[in-house]
Amino acid sequence: MSENFCYKINLVKYKHTSKSQYFFVNGWCFSKKKLDLEYKVLINGEETLLDFTPVLRMDVFKRYKDVLDTNMVGFYIRAPFNKDEVETFVLSVQDEEGNQTNLVSLNKADIKNVEDTCTIEYMLDSIEFDDSAKIGKALGWAYSVDHEDLKIQVLDQNNAEIDSTIRIVNRADLVNLHFIEDCQKACGFQISFPLSQGKKYSLNFVSATDNLIVPLKKSYSAKIKLLGSYILNINPENIKKAGIYLKRNGMKGFLKRLKYGVSPYTSNYSDWLLANRVSAKDLETQKSTHFSYAPKISVIVATFNTKESYLKDMIDSVVNQSYANWQLCIADGSTDDRVQKYIEENYSKEQRIQFTKLDDNYGIAGNMNKALELATGDYVGLYDHDDILELDCFYEIVSALQEYRYDVLYTDEDKLDDDTKKYVDPNFKPDYSEDLLRSHNYITHFFCVNKKLIDEVGDLRSEFDGSQDYDFIFRCVEKANKVHHIPKILYHWRMHMQSTAQNPESKMYCYEAGKKAIEAHYQRTGVKAKVEMMPKPYYGLYHTIYSTQDNPLVSILIPNMNHKDVLKTCIDSLYEVNNYKNFEVIIIENNSTEQEIFDYYDQLQEEHENIKIVKWEKEFNYSAINNFGAKFAKGDYLLLLNNDTEMIKPDSLSEMLGCCMRPEVGVVGAKLLYADDTIQHAGVVIGFSGYAGHVFNGIGKDDLGFMMRAIINCNYSSVTGACLMTKKSIFEEVGGLDEKFQVACNDVDYCLKVREKDYLVVYDAFSLWHHYESKSRGYDDNNKEKMWRFNHEVEIFQKKWPEILANGDPYYNKNFRIENGPFVL
Repeated sequence: MSENFCYKINLVKYKHTSKSQYFFVNGWCFSKKKLDLEYKVLINGEETLLDFTPVLRMDVFKRYKDVLDTNMVGFYIRAPFNKDEVETFVLSVQDEEGNQTNLVSLNKADIKNVEDTCTIEYMLDSIEFDDSAKIGKALGWAYSVDHEDLKIQVLDQNNAEIDSTIRIVNRADLVNLHFIEDCQKACGFQISFPLSQGKKYSLNFVSATDNLIVPLKKSYSAKIKLLGSYILNINPENIKKAGIYLKRNGMKGFLKRLKYGVSPYTSNYSDWLLANRVSAKDLETQKSTHFSYAPKISVIVATFNTKESYLKDMIDSVVNQSYANWQLCIADGSTDDRVQKYIEENYSKEQRIQFTKLDDNYGIAGNMNKALELATGDYVGLYDHDDILELDCFYEIVSALQEYRYDVLYTDEDKLDDDTKKYVDPNFKPDYSEDLLRSHNYITHFFCVNKKLIDEVGDLRSEFDGSQDYDFIFRCVEKANKVHHIPKILYHWRMHMQSTAQNPESKMYCYEAGKKAIEAHYQRTGVKAKVEMMPKPYYGLYHTIYSTQDNPLVSILIPNMNHKDVLKTCIDSLYEVNNYKNFEVIIIENNSTEQEIFDYYDQLQEEHENIKIVKWEKEFNYSAINNFGAKFAKGDYLLLLNNDTEMIKPDSLSEMLGCCMRPEVGVVGAKLLYADDTIQHAGVVIGFSGYAGHVFNGIGKDDLGFMMRAIINCNYSSVTGACLMTKKSIFEEVGGLDEKFQVACNDVDYCLKVREKDYLVVYDAFSLWHHYESKSRGYDDNNKEKMWRFNHEVEIFQKKWPEILANGDPYYNKNFRIENGPFVL
């Protein structure tokens, strides 16, 4: 430490191989005066170029939270050079007033002690040992600093190589950070291997000149890996958005407030919120911002015997908003005048607060409507009397309205535990998802709507008390020009013993009202469907069973090569389990070599009039094979189905068909389980590993997943082609599957083509199938030809769909760090 700086150096390394020479330093530093910093490296007394990467350091932020207003105080510095003799190394820091100190100072002996001559660099992002499934998984990256080919092996405790599967992943982030060149970007890996109880395992990285053995430790999840944290804690796109310019010759004007999301090494959501919520300095900047469009936001609240502490928190979080053009409309239906007296005594000078004491309690909706009568704003927000807003809530809403005058806006939210005063249970929402809203009220708060739209659709309705906001949201989104999601936690729903958040069974009438709200929505929009409340403990969740009126023909396309027993399991389930009977099966025979499969084809055609065998005689191309099979389909709906699937629930086909028959839907996917009844597929998110990934892979059949999305219908950008239903007309409209994607990416590409036409992709959680894909197989076999082919197709995908990869999947949430796995902050 020094008079002007707080700092600590965690790691210093001198990398020295026959082809590479550089220092790198990992640590943290900040100015006690909160001044901007600049770093300088001297080697043998001469200044040299450096790469500087800022790093989120929650541990430092928590320790010095009374001093700091940012958590981005860590750094990774890499200084490449070329000298025969290295005598000294100095890393110094200087603030904008000229104060300076040396963070690292090494002489020749010190440099020798930190010298590293290994040519292999690596990072393990996560290691998972699934004892129940007997599978180990390792994710990370590794490369040779000398540009040599690298082989990765899994070794047992006797250092014997064991079978494994590997998916190679492009790591453009390392290229962007100057750690590798573009030709080295295929250095990421995702490895799966079989586990034996009690055995130990390691990874062996082998190059032409080196090998490095790294033990794999059970339940390791990259908790505090300082050497690698610079990679996982930096998001170049967010740096750009924050106005940071990373300069290869150092960094000047290092901003004090950078927000990228929480470190993946902390599971404490309260820490994440503390690190990512608006700072006092930012609030001051926001207060001085002048918007070209500055609408008045009227917030309506119905109070009822509200505790004084709750009332204070609720009002103060509006009064202290950084955006000033607001109005707080309070209608008080309390049985006494305590709320009225408190407001008069503490807020009498605040002209923006409008208060009315009701002569009676008109119920939840009635009281809210009385508050609405006070509203004179351009937009109206719904607010509960015991909840809290973030102080930049209105600012963020008005900022969004500068780009477009959205009729409806909503934000992310969490819960405030009234006992512990901790923020918990964050709801990081997708952009508007029709099917998710029909499954439960995921929008809730903060919900803000154009007052003109309210005048059109009407106010809140007492017949839906308990879910009056759910009904109101439906009516608003039905008529809205656009629905806009702000992916920031701006609303805190207080959780106490009287609240629905804490005690779901306290208000069962709310859930009955929710069912009525969905039914009323269907009646208004002309949707023929039946709504079921999901049973305990899934209160507040709903299952819509859409009509399959006229029972149209479904053409089921099944590519097949050999594997009679596998195909038989699939076919038997279609005839013996399935209760939807108007279907045909088109088996696309793909160069089988076993006589028993041809005998089985003959048997099937003798037994079933609705089975057709067509022959594909060219080389394997999944897209071309399905396009070929679709030409023989007579149905208006196509089901692309893998031969290694098996229907579990009798209504699985009718479930998918009912969804797919909706005019706004283009694709429907199912819930697929491995043989051990863990989830193989429950939706696909774009962006993982520069491509896409399944979000609930490996959790239990009945596990809820994040915010219960594994067990309810919702929208995704893609679903797997292993069981994918689509309209034949849309299949033809978008040109079927893109035949450039011979093995990989074809299903995701198809879904994105359909989304491009403004159709929805639906994950149907109630259509249940087994998919007997090997759980440990990974994405491709461990050979260079197949890995090259997969990576080649991913590169084609990246060039075709750069916008969604750059901007993020709209059905995910930008707060989740896509590089670290599903739903990880």
